[in-house]
Amino acid sequence: MSISDLAGCDVTWTRGVGAHRRRVRLDPTRAMDIAFALIGLLLTWPLFVFIALGIRAQDGGAAIFRQQRIGRDGRMFDCLKFRSMRMGAEQALPSASDPEWQAMRKLTHDPRVTSLGRLLRRSSLDELPQLINVLRGEMSLVGPRPIVIDEAARYGRRLADYCAVRPGLTGLWQVSGRNAVPYPRRVAMDVWFVRNRTVSVYLAILARTVPAVLSRRGVS
Repeated sequence: MSISDLAGCDVTWTRGVGAHRRRVRLDPTRAMDIAFALIGLLLTWPLFVFIALGIRAQDGGAAIFRQQRIGRDGRMFDCLKFRSMRMGAEQALPSASDPEWQAMRKLTHDPRVTSLGRLLRRSSLDELPQLINVLRGEMSLVGPRPIVIDEAARYGRRLADYCAVRPGLTGLWQVSGRNAVPYPRRVAMDVWFVRNRTVSVYLAILARTVPAVLSRRGVS
């Protein structure tokens, strides 16, 4: 299945095959992505080590969890996170009939999540490894949150907007209530961001991210 089948954009699920070519142009936000991600990694590497050791200590499993997400132009990439679930729990999806799972693709009280994982999720520290995705050019610091293939249908014809930019480590949805925001509203926020993306919007969302994370509004 291709993204063009769902949303009419000229891209496919394959990694770099069939994606349309873009004109080369200067992107000031990409320069800021690289600079801020490097600074972030330099400042937080001791925290990286501490969290990784904590995850390994709880069950001996890998500290980093990789999951295929949809990136710019529909290219699939490995989105990195600190593992917050028990080993093998990612394959044990909740019942498709669960109304909360249907609405948000998340559970407020997910039994698969470890005690350390809950702390990482509430503080958003589980997403810290995505700074590496930013440096690789797979993500931006600001943009729509990266989605899995199963979520693509929720965007409908708006999926073309999502595919027009790199997904973000933070975004308008992140600073506007996160899981408290209904999914259709999240899609509308992503579309607004893509169509109004400027350096000032990028910086404004970055500035709102720290207070949003500290308030933990909408975090489950």
